[in-house]
Amino acid sequence: MRITGYRSLATVHEWGRPVGDVNGVIAGGVTEVPVVLLETDEGLTGVGLGGHADVHRVFPALEGQDPRAVTSLYDRMLSHVFKSGHGGHVFGTIGALDMALWDLKAKIAGEPLWRTLGAADRFVPGYASGLDYPLDDDELVAFHERWARRGFTGAKVKGGLDVDRDVRRLAAVRDVLRVNSDRPALMYDVNESWGPHQAVRLARQVEERIDLTWIEEPVRRWDVEGHRAVAAGIRAAVATGENLTGLEHFRALLGADAVGVVQTGSVWGITHFLRVSTLAFGHGLPVSPVGYNANPVAHAAAAVPNHLVTEVQDLSFPVGLRVDQEIADGGIVLGDSPGLGIEVDEEGISAGAGSARWSVPAGPHVRPADAGLRLAPRTRRGGSPV
Repeated sequence: MRITGYRSLATVHEWGRPVGDVNGVIAGGVTEVPVVLLETDEGLTGVGLGGHADVHRVFPALEGQDPRAVTSLYDRMLSHVFKSGHGGHVFGTIGALDMALWDLKAKIAGEPLWRTLGAADRFVPGYASGLDYPLDDDELVAFHERWARRGFTGAKVKGGLDVDRDVRRLAAVRDVLRVNSDRPALMYDVNESWGPHQAVRLARQVEERIDLTWIEEPVRRWDVEGHRAVAAGIRAAVATGENLTGLEHFRALLGADAVGVVQTGSVWGITHFLRVSTLAFGHGLPVSPVGYNANPVAHAAAAVPNHLVTEVQDLSFPVGLRVDQEIADGGIVLGDSPGLGIEVDEEGISAGAGSARWSVPAGPHVRPADAGLRLAPRTRRGGSPV
């Protein structure tokens, strides 16, 4: 079998609510979902999800190759772009193609990817999440009541600019999940919005009132000394890594004992997750992939010994994608369909994919000018918070 070509599609995920974090909000609740289809000379097609803007640059490394040699092809893609660098869009492209390669490898074997990767159990423990920063308190409670009905015992709350608001919301989510656990796991994500000294001070204020499992991305992703200061100054674990790419970006953090839960971005692919998991395992640390549409990395999470929990961001899937998995019992129950278990309905995508707003200039990747600099919540005249 040989790789002969690729096709690029774009669908959307309809969240049904505003989504975002401290860095910005998508009020319309519709985000794009890029899809790459990797074709072979025997009619099998591999499905990869995630941005792949540089596919025209990377694909020559795969053309004519046997798709079963996944890990070798991953390194071949990295080598192909070595001179120009493999960060950002390039690394995302490699991740999407890598996902499609693993999908093909499992389809050739006629089994779900979790079996191909050696997992013994189709169940992947999860925690509830959902880019919930723009929801008001009542909406946040209603949102997590749905997760409670699915058996979830842990959740992540977005925050960063108003500690009092964040504590109130963490407590409300904790109370919702107490139907399933006396001590729900609470994760607090500030999305790199603090500086190191500010992070220690504010995190301690939260910990005085809330028992946190971890605090996520308290400082900028590359700040090893800052992460180390936070890790040494608070009780909760520090979780980070979703925005890091090559292993070279993880070594300094792990070597400095600056992280307690190693995270990976699902859009970086299956091989990336497996390699980061091995690196974390060598340091005695757990690994936790962040959520993404259709939860593709859950197959790999099921197969590694140090997987802690996977972020699950929604109970539905993107337009035109049929996914063989169930969100139940506090996690992801993977199915038996070969590969990733993702079927692409191209006609459905063409008919149902509307406009999406994620990577636009006003999207959630735009950092506010005052993020990380505000010493106290601003108030209007009369005392109401801004």
